[in-house]
Amino acid sequence: MTGPAAALAALVAGAARILVFTGAGVSTASGIPDYRGPQGVWNTRRPVDFRDFMRSAEARRRYWQQKWEDHNAFGWAPPNAVHHAVVDLERAGKMEMVVTQNVDGLHAAAGTTPAKLVEIHGTARLVECLRCGLRSDPMQHFATFHETGECPRCDCGGFLKSATISFGQNLRGDDLARAYAAAEHADLVIAMGSSLVVYPAADIPLRAAAGGARYVVVNRGETDHDGNRLVTLRIDGDVGDIVPAAVRLALV
Repeated sequence: MTGPAAALAALVAGAARILVFTGAGVSTASGIPDYRGPQGVWNTRRPVDFRDFMRSAEARRRYWQQKWEDHNAFGWAPPNAVHHAVVDLERAGKMEMVVTQNVDGLHAAAGTTPAKLVEIHGTARLVECLRCGLRSDPMQHFATFHETGECPRCDCGGFLKSATISFGQNLRGDDLARAYAAAEHADLVIAMGSSLVVYPAADIPLRAAAGGARYVVVNRGETDHDGNRLVTLRIDGDVGDIVPAAVRLALV
């Protein structure tokens, strides 16, 4: 095999501690629109800001309505070949960490173990109380909202929201610490399906590259890291075509 997949496979074959950094483009083959694509949230509606959520009952109702609609549209999306290829890297003993910007939970659903996964923007597969921190299955809360039109509350009285990081909400310090620690140990970092424009998350692969790891960017369309001197290999194309093929070739 020649071409981009072969070039990526050669780097994967020679690596022992791979940091995989994934964005919305990884999940499009599962039926979830790219966040910044034509049908993504960025272009189709205004997400609820965390500060508005905390101070406005109307904002909380709008938030829960959006989450209800998202679940109906994408809540049962399955992992795809890219998610499974990432699991194959872990099973081969090559994975340092998977750091994902996605909140769809598909890496976990595919079999990436919790110890090897940082969901830097949280997960939509759980609901979290903003007062006591208790996490629970979202289905019961969706049912309550759908039946009553009232935003669900925790038994402690706290507001409930998806266990995701909303606009205006700080990233979790322990997640950032795990991601940066993995970046410092990686010998190869692969950013895939991300435009790399959202910081501080997009700084994580750069941290690995600055520490000496080879850096591969696989994405269809421009990224914020294009032209960066730390990038070893830039592949413009569909991650669903390139990454699974490269992993199969590397692990033969």
